[in-house]
Amino acid sequence: MRPDELTAPPRNLCTNAFAPSFSAADGELLDLVQRQTFGFFWEGAHPQSGLARDRQKTTGDPDNDLVAIGGSGFGIMAIVVAVERGWVSRDEAVARLGTMLSCLEKTSRYHGMFPHFINGRTAETIPFSRKDDGGDVVETAFLFQGLLCARQYFDRAATRERDLCRRIDRLWREAEWDWYRRDGGANLYWHWSPRQGWAMNRKITGWNEGLLAYVLAAGSPDHAIDPEVYHQGFASGPGFRNGRSYHGIELPLGMDRGGPLFIAHYSFCGLDPRGLMDRHADYWKQNVRHTRINYEHCIANPHGYVGYGRDCWGLTSSHGPKGYVAHAPGKDTGVITPSAALSSFPYAPDEAMRALRYFKTKPRHRIWGRFGFVDAFCESRDWYARTYLAINQGPIVIMIENLRTGLLWDLFMNAPEVQAGLRKLGFTSPHLSQGRDAMAMLPM
Repeated sequence: MRPDELTAPPRNLCTNAFAPSFSAADGELLDLVQRQTFGFFWEGAHPQSGLARDRQKTTGDPDNDLVAIGGSGFGIMAIVVAVERGWVSRDEAVARLGTMLSCLEKTSRYHGMFPHFINGRTAETIPFSRKDDGGDVVETAFLFQGLLCARQYFDRAATRERDLCRRIDRLWREAEWDWYRRDGGANLYWHWSPRQGWAMNRKITGWNEGLLAYVLAAGSPDHAIDPEVYHQGFASGPGFRNGRSYHGIELPLGMDRGGPLFIAHYSFCGLDPRGLMDRHADYWKQNVRHTRINYEHCIANPHGYVGYGRDCWGLTSSHGPKGYVAHAPGKDTGVITPSAALSSFPYAPDEAMRALRYFKTKPRHRIWGRFGFVDAFCESRDWYARTYLAINQGPIVIMIENLRTGLLWDLFMNAPEVQAGLRKLGFTSPHLSQGRDAMAMLPM
């Protein structure tokens, strides 16, 4: 029996015939983790704007107004899941999204791109760093990933839903993706600001979380990029191709040993990797192998860290005893990040379920709390985070739902602009074939 059947979802919930079979107890555990984690974006949201705080504490709210644009995009997708699973009503969600849009509409945008951080009370830009005080293309892509899913989902004739879609479309059409080519160059650039110009000088190139930005940029109705910007910029940059083997597993793309696992999550909260291919890679194969290498590294545990093994794995960017670090097999400091394994449910469901069961055996006050699992822990140092991060909590809710029902994948991949962008860049996908027979060929 499928997990969506085990947990009695609402009527008309998307179904995924290829979700693996879990026990009734496992289905209930998935429910618990999704719903508890969703609280970060509902009860834990900024009280005025409704946008996602960059981080939350295990006890009490932060005494600032810092909200994250990319994290808010993941939060919007989590709200869609919450409506579909009956945790909040459709009207409550539309009202919350309207409040969020009111803040986003007041936010300073830089040729249509949002900054990394804003003040949830005033909507003013909060610099991420001295030179990063303007538009951030990748964070904006994460935001629009969520907004386009919401637009696809809230499609009823009710006036409030029509108004929501209209407001999303306005923000979406004003994003000048082509301008971020920097005078018509062969790459998208990550940042620009009126004060610093292109001083950050960071191309979105090589295998990283920027794939989503190129798909959206190619599908933009008014500010589209040419396909060559993707093929000659992003897909031919340093660090794009790999082809080497780790733990006997050949990795098509990316850095040695795969890098942090968020690369297999952030763009693929909406982009369905099942059957997604272009002339550069098979993206399902890429993400499954990336995940497997991360898992096998934790089993091998070359540094002898406490706790690592078949039931305790997952390295990705998160807090640690020495601050925020891009944890990965090549930069392993003994820190396990629960979201690394839990957001990998579509790629390694049995391994992720073992990790979930194990995480729940840990002392409750150490790694589990009001918004689910804390950001990270390091048993070798007896260190446990006292924080949750938006960009790690969001994919947990989303990717578990994609495993169970394919909901966010279906919404995002059916957006006309996404389909246009994928076709323009030369991707193939069963979603582009517009047929249930094609969808039945998807692996899971």
